[in-house]
Amino acid sequence: MVSFDDEPLILVDKDDREIGFLDKTSAHLGPGVLHRAFSLFVFNSQGELLLQQRASGKRLWPGYWSNTCCSHPRRGETMDEAIHRRLGEELGMQCRLQYLFKFEYHAQFDADGAERELCSVYAGCSDTSPTVNVNEISALRCLSPAALDAEIAVHPEIFTPWLKIEWQRIRSEHAGGLATCRSSPLRA
Repeated sequence: MVSFDDEPLILVDKDDREIGFLDKTSAHLGPGVLHRAFSLFVFNSQGELLLQQRASGKRLWPGYWSNTCCSHPRRGETMDEAIHRRLGEELGMQCRLQYLFKFEYHAQFDADGAERELCSVYAGCSDTSPTVNVNEISALRCLSPAALDAEIAVHPEIFTPWLKIEWQRIRSEHAGGLATCRSSPLRA
């Protein structure tokens, strides 16, 4: 296990100022409490995005398809440390990651749980074969940006809400720089 229900999450205000800590379970109860998070998008040299299907044991959005990796920085950990730690824990991968943007969102899963996050989004490139942490991930696949666009259009209900929000913004603001990783400065 790499994630624990009593793990303290970093509570923040809308300007990303740290205002306290709350265990992961409580931070996601009901409408949720705003906390710091990150999402990673790792592309291969063919320009395909590595997607993960969330493990069936996840409390929120189990079995949904999502971006390569997402989680929360730990108390006393920099965002840079957190993104590399978690990519290694979930997928056994390391790569250079570039910050793209930060945004706030709220997504209600059911009456008992939600995500309310101030999320930093990063992208990178790697052809490393992932090693799946089965506690976090039930399946992996790579899709071209066009194929992901088409699938989200036809079956939006199988994707996590944050992936759909982030992907729309990546496609509108960063598509040119992420179309291929062959000569990208994101390559490790």
